[in-house]
Amino acid sequence: MKKTAHIISHSHWDREWYLPFEKHRYYFIKLMNNLVDQFKKEGNDFKSFHLDGQTVLLEDYFAVHPENREIVKQLVKEKKLYIGPWYILQDAFLTSSEANIRNLQIGLNDTKAYGHAAKIGYFPDTFGIYGQAPQILKQAGIDTAAFGRGVKPTGFNNTVSDTPNFESPYSEMLWQSPDGSSVLGILFANWYSNGNEIPVDEEEAKVFWDQKLQDAEKYASTNQLLFMNGCDHQPLQKTIPEAIETAAALYPEFQFKHSSFNEYTEALKQALPKELQVIEGELRNQRTDGWSTLVNTASSRIYLKQWNNYCQTLLEKVTEPLAAMNYLTGTIYPREYIRFMWKSLMKNHPHDSICGCSVDEVHREMVTRFETVAQMADVFVTEQAIELTEKIDTSETPEGGIPLVVINTTGWEKNDVITKVVDLERVYFSQMHFEKIPGYLKEKETLNYKLIDDQGRTVLFQQDEPVIEFGYDLPEDKFRQPFFAKRAKLSFFAEGIPSFGYKTFYLVPAESPVQLIEPEEMEAETGSIEMENEYVHIQFHEDGSFDLMHKETGESFHRLGIYEDTGDIGNEYMYKEAKGHAPITTKGVAAEFTILEKSTLRTVLEFTQTLSIPASADDRLAIERNQLIWHKEREAGRSSEMTAINLRTVVTLAKGMKGPAFKLTIDNQATDHRLRVLFPTGLKTETHKADSIFEIVTRPNVPENEWENPSFCHHQQRFSSLADERMGLTVATDGLQEYEILPVDGTIAVTVLRATSELGDWGYFPTPEAQCLGIQTAEWQVLPHEKDVLESQAFVDAYQYKVSLVVVQPSIHKGEWPTTNQFVKSKANGLAWSSMKMAEDRDHLMVRWFNPTEQKKSLNASIKDYQSYKSTILEVRTDQREDQYEAEKYEIITLGFYK
Repeated sequence: MKKTAHIISHSHWDREWYLPFEKHRYYFIKLMNNLVDQFKKEGNDFKSFHLDGQTVLLEDYFAVHPENREIVKQLVKEKKLYIGPWYILQDAFLTSSEANIRNLQIGLNDTKAYGHAAKIGYFPDTFGIYGQAPQILKQAGIDTAAFGRGVKPTGFNNTVSDTPNFESPYSEMLWQSPDGSSVLGILFANWYSNGNEIPVDEEEAKVFWDQKLQDAEKYASTNQLLFMNGCDHQPLQKTIPEAIETAAALYPEFQFKHSSFNEYTEALKQALPKELQVIEGELRNQRTDGWSTLVNTASSRIYLKQWNNYCQTLLEKVTEPLAAMNYLTGTIYPREYIRFMWKSLMKNHPHDSICGCSVDEVHREMVTRFETVAQMADVFVTEQAIELTEKIDTSETPEGGIPLVVINTTGWEKNDVITKVVDLERVYFSQMHFEKIPGYLKEKETLNYKLIDDQGRTVLFQQDEPVIEFGYDLPEDKFRQPFFAKRAKLSFFAEGIPSFGYKTFYLVPAESPVQLIEPEEMEAETGSIEMENEYVHIQFHEDGSFDLMHKETGESFHRLGIYEDTGDIGNEYMYKEAKGHAPITTKGVAAEFTILEKSTLRTVLEFTQTLSIPASADDRLAIERNQLIWHKEREAGRSSEMTAINLRTVVTLAKGMKGPAFKLTIDNQATDHRLRVLFPTGLKTETHKADSIFEIVTRPNVPENEWENPSFCHHQQRFSSLADERMGLTVATDGLQEYEILPVDGTIAVTVLRATSELGDWGYFPTPEAQCLGIQTAEWQVLPHEKDVLESQAFVDAYQYKVSLVVVQPSIHKGEWPTTNQFVKSKANGLAWSSMKMAEDRDHLMVRWFNPTEQKKSLNASIKDYQSYKSTILEVRTDQREDQYEAEKYEIITLGFYK
C-alpha cells in the first residue's frame, strides 16, 4: 500500500511577538488577501488552508477588509478555509481554567456564523499543555489533539532534537487525562514547518523530499505522513499544486495530497496500530535536558501575570456569577457584553503575549488592554450589584440606619473582614449651593453608631474618622447628580455570607458607639514581634523571617520568608543562573519593623530591608547576546558594581484568616537578576502538589535522569503545596506563577521578580523594559494545615485568596427578595468550585466544579423552582436527575439549571 504524504498549508500567526500587533497585522492582511485571490483563480488546484486554529484572526482581518466577509464565509463553508476551534491560541498554563474554557466556547461560537469548525485540539507552539486537556477536548466533542511541544525537545529557532528516552517513540500517541479521558495525540515531531517551502524544481525537490520523507517515516506509526506547509508568519506558498506534481513524479511509490486536518486524521485513524504509547497528564518536556521547556516565561514580566490574574478573577469569580444571580431575580443576562469583556481579555492570552516573551511595544499595549478590561469589569460589577440590591427589601432598616448588603459570588461560604467606605450623609448640589455643603457637613455632629445583622445581632466593627468628599450619581432617567458626602471607612467581620448569595447588615444610630473596635497603641515593638489570630501564631526574627505555628495541631514551620537573589543571564523564555556567584539572601539582614494597624479585627505589620546586590550582569553577557550564544552555553557572571534594592513587606493577619498575607514592594534598581521568597518546610517528601488547569496536580520534587538544567521550575495557577502524613504548607499567590521545590530542606521557592533584557529565540531582540526597573509588587498568603492540601481542604482557602466580597450601600426601599438569600444551594464537599454563568446560547444557568481527588464525590445542587441536568463544558446536556450527582475521579462537572 502506498504511503500518503498529507501536505497541510498553514501559517502559525502570532498576533504579536518580535513585532507589535499592528505590524504583524499588516503582513497578515497581505497573507489573507493573497489567500482570497488564490481561491478565486479559475481551475485552481489549491485545495485548502488551515487558519491556525484561532478565530480572532478573522476579526483582525475584517476590521480592515469588511467587504471580504462573505467571500471568507463561503470559503469556510466549502471547507477550503479551516477555522477554530479556539478564539486565540492561548498559553495553556498561564491562563486560568475558565479562560481556557471561554476560549473554546467563544471560538466555537464564532465558527457558527461561518458554518464549519476545524474540530482538532490545536496547540502548535503552546509552551507545554495541562494534563486535563484530553478531558476538556472530549467534553467538547474533539477526539484529536496536535501539538509541537511537551514531548520532544525544541530549541533555538524551532529546531528539534532527539533524546534517548522521550515519552513516545511515535508522532502518534494516546494522550490521557487523570480522569481516564483520552484523545489521539499528534506530535509535530519534525515541527510544524516540516513541509515548508516545498520546491517545484525537480533537483531541489529531490534533495528536499529525500530528507523530509525520511524524517517523517522515522516517527510515523502508520503509512499516513504529515507535512506542515508553513511556519511562523509564513507567506502563502501559491505553488503547492505544482510542487505536489513534481513530488508525485519523483516518488511514484508515495501519494502526495494537498490535505487538511480533517482528511489527514480520518485516514490516520483507519491506519493506526492496535496499540499506541499512552502519555498521561501534563506535557511539560520532562524527559529532556530541561533547557528548552520555556517554563521561565512564568516569571517574565510578572506584572502581566498579576494584571491577568486580577482581570480573570474579576470576570469569572465576580462578574459572571453576579450577573447570573441578577438573572435569577428577573434581570436580562448581558451575554454579549460579558463575551466582549472576555474577548478583550483573551487578546492578551496568546503565548507570546501573556508569557511576557515579546518586544517591549507588545507588552505596553497589553497593559492598556488589561486596564480597559478592568474598567469594563469594575463598572459592570458596580452596576450589577446596585441592580441586585434594588430588589432586596431594605424597608425594615431601623430609623436613621444605613443598610449594607454583602454579596458572595463564590461557591463557598465566606467569613471575611471587609472594609467599606460608607456615606453617613449626602447633600446634593440640587439641595444646597455646592460651596456651602462641605462646611455644613463638617459642622454637623456625627452620630454614634452600632452595627447589627438582619437578625438584630450586634457585630464588632471599626470606624475611621469621617471625611468630606465629592461624589456623583449617574441616574438612568436624569442628568448626573453631584454631591458632597460625609464618609467613614468601616471595617467589620462579615460572618456566614452564604455561597452564591448575600446578607444584609445595618449601621444604626446609638447613644454611644456599641461594640466599636478601637485601634490599639501602635508603638514600634522593642522585643518579640508577634501576630496571632484564632488559627495561627507568627513570630518574626530580626531579619524578617518568621516562625508560623498552626494552633490546632501546635506544629510550627521555622524561618519562613527569606528573600533570595541570584544573577540571571538567560532571556524572557529561560532563566540561567550567572556563573560563579552564590545566592544573596536577606538571612541576617536586619529589618526595621513598624506596626501599621492593630485591633481585634486585624493586625498589619510592616518591615523594611535593604539588600545589596550586583548592579547587573558583567560585560560578557552583552557580547554573548550579540553573538546569539544560546542561554545554555553562556558563561557570563555578575558585575562587581553593587547597588541597593529596598524591600518593603507588609504583613496582614485578620480575624478568620487561616494564615498571614504578604505584600512585597520592591524598588528594583538592578538588572539581570531573579528574586524569590523561600519557605523551608523541613518536610521530607518525593512529590508535591500545585494548582493547574482543573487539577491539583502531583509533581516530582526532583527531575528525571535526562534533566541537566540546574533549575527545575514549574508553572502554577493559584498555589503550590508540600505535605507529609502529618502537616502541610501551602503558598497561595496573586499572579506569581513560577515556583521551584528545593528538596534538601523541602523549600517552596516562589519567584517574585525576574529581570532580563532580551527576547531570546531566533535573533537578538533587546527588551530593556523586561528588566522591570522601579517599583514592583508581589503578594501571597501562607497557609499551614494538617495533612495535605486536599485532605485538609486548604485548597478552598487558597482558591478564595484575592476573591473579595462585594459590598453595596443600597437605598431604603421595598423589595421582593429577603435580606439574606442563597440563590444556589449546594453540597459539594471535597469539590473545587470553578464558575457560575448563563449558557452561551440560552437562558440556562450553568455551574461548574471539578473533583481534585481520585475518590468519587457526591454533589447536590438546587435552585428553587428550577430543574437541573449534567452538561459538558460546551453546555450540551448529557444527563438529567433530581439535584443529586456524582463527580467521578478528577472529573470536570458542569450542571445546568432551567425552568
